[in-house]
Amino acid sequence: MQISVPVTKTGEQKADGKKHPVFPVGHLWPFVLVTVLFFLWGMSNNLTDILVQQFRKSFELSQFSAQLVQTANFFGYFCLAIPAALVMRRWGYKTGMVLGLVLFGTGMILFWPAAASGQYAPFLVALFTVGGGASILETAANPFIAQFGDPATSEQRLNFSQAFNPPGTITGVIIGTYFIFSGVEKTSTQVAAMKAAGTYHAYLHTELLRVVPTYLTFGAIVLLCALILGMTKFPVITSEHEGEGEDHGSFAELARQPLIWIAVAANFCNVGAQISSWSMLIPYMKQYTVVSERTAAHYLTAVLISMAVGRFVSTPLMRYIRPSLMLAFYGVFNTVLMMMAALRPGMMGAWAVVASGFFISVMYPTIFALGLKGLGRNTKLGGSLLVMAIVGGAIFPPVGGLIAKHTGGWALGYLVPMVGFAGVAVYGFFQARQRTLLSGPAY
Repeated sequence: MQISVPVTKTGEQKADGKKHPVFPVGHLWPFVLVTVLFFLWGMSNNLTDILVQQFRKSFELSQFSAQLVQTANFFGYFCLAIPAALVMRRWGYKTGMVLGLVLFGTGMILFWPAAASGQYAPFLVALFTVGGGASILETAANPFIAQFGDPATSEQRLNFSQAFNPPGTITGVIIGTYFIFSGVEKTSTQVAAMKAAGTYHAYLHTELLRVVPTYLTFGAIVLLCALILGMTKFPVITSEHEGEGEDHGSFAELARQPLIWIAVAANFCNVGAQISSWSMLIPYMKQYTVVSERTAAHYLTAVLISMAVGRFVSTPLMRYIRPSLMLAFYGVFNTVLMMMAALRPGMMGAWAVVASGFFISVMYPTIFALGLKGLGRNTKLGGSLLVMAIVGGAIFPPVGGLIAKHTGGWALGYLVPMVGFAGVAVYGFFQARQRTLLSGPAY
């Protein structure tokens, strides 16, 4: 039997004057299972930052070509988000999450034949598959969590679940640092000697094979999660008419709601800025400091720890500070930090990127929750558009790579995320003004 979770109108006040609950009363087990998914795709997303450097070495790629790792992964988000929404509109959130997990795990297992081929292109296909699976997961999980409880606390609830994404990203980077990076970095003299001896290509292939055990193990875990999720009974969000023959909204209706499109643009800027700032950090530190690959990866871990701290600190503050205003000021702070990374290359710039993690923390879930406000039966389709905006992570990193290629340095590449975070700040101030003009509750 399906369980119905009634969803009231946004901003509706309780008649007894009690505080609005953040978590869904009586349905914590499905809530916990879906929250685990945020951890899983967090692990995957930041393993790609490790792959950028590993593939650049293993395939002897240019700065631009190495950043295609991010393009393949996040282009999958763009391509699969709307099909995911159409599937969920017909069969519900649970089906979307199980389908996403299956595709996600399959993409990871494809790393095995990709490594056997010894070619770069099959890895990009595998990463596209992983990104497509993650796209379906996010299209399902984000709006499900936002609607799974009192609508007045949707931002807080989604920020709570998203708070488990940074621990996943931290775990992914740590695993990549010690199981993918070998810690062996050849000097130019050693490389020349190995080439002369005919052993260099064998060394590169050995480095390439280091990605296989990590991704095979991860893929098996993801497929096991798909099995567990498939066997769990899930509640139905009644406002979304899941499992019924009623209308589910349309893109034509969304086209007449400009606020969702502004949110999509903001999320495009946010994800593009976030991914590009992270994917450039290791080569940035390799160029402007004397640290090793593994030490540079530790700084990437520090960014993600900073993000986790920011999520856990900032989410409770949303009871007292409008999320839209917090988003605006965090966008301003990160714009300044990216400018510092661009103009002060070296350890100061690296620490500026680390500090930016704190302010990145609430951006994605807050933009997502604000964008879904008031969409009603169009929530699934609106959520798919917000997930499609993750394609910013496919576009910003190669632009940074092109700047690095033409300027000879990674520093000015940080102007790319600077522009993205400025866009987030503008969106935050816009939303804060909208809510003030509407004289509605403090979102």
